[in-house]
Amino acid sequence: MEKGNKKRVTPDINEELMMSLMVDGVKKDGIKLPPEPAKEPEKESVIEEAKQEAERNKVTVREKSRTKRNAETDYESTFLKKSDTNARDGKTVYIRPEFHEKLTRIIQVIGQDKISIYAYLDNLLDNHFQEFGEQITKSYNDKYKPI
Repeated sequence: MEKGNKKRVTPDINEELMMSLMVDGVKKDGIKLPPEPAKEPEKESVIEEAKQEAERNKVTVREKSRTKRNAETDYESTFLKKSDTNARDGKTVYIRPEFHEKLTRIIQVIGQDKISIYAYLDNLLDNHFQEFGEQITKSYNDKYKPI
C-alpha cells in the first residue's frame, strides 16, 4: 500500500451543473454557474417542522398502540370463538396447503389450540357475509337473470 494515497481530497461537485452540462452540453457563452439559494433560513424551518412532526407521531403512536390492543381483542373475540355447529354437519372443502398451515398456526398460537380449523373458518365466513352481504346480494341480483 502506498503512503501517498492514504488521503485524497475530492472537490465539491455541483450535481445540478453536471446534469445540465450532460443535457445541454457546453454553450458558446461558456459555463455559467447557477446562483446558489440561501439555505440557512430553510434549515431552521425544516428543523421546526421535523420537531412538530415528531410530536404528532408520539401522539399517533400512543393512539395506535391502544387501537392495536383493542383490535387484537376484537379479532380474537370475533374469529377465535367456538362454533355452534360441528364439522361433521358441514361439507368437505379443500384448501391450499399453505393456507392450511397458516390457519393451523393461527389457531395454535393465538387461539391457544382451543378451537378447530372448522370453527375458525366458520367465524371468518360469517364475518365476511355480514360485512359484504349487501354487495354480494347486489352483484348476485345484477348477474342473475331468470328465464
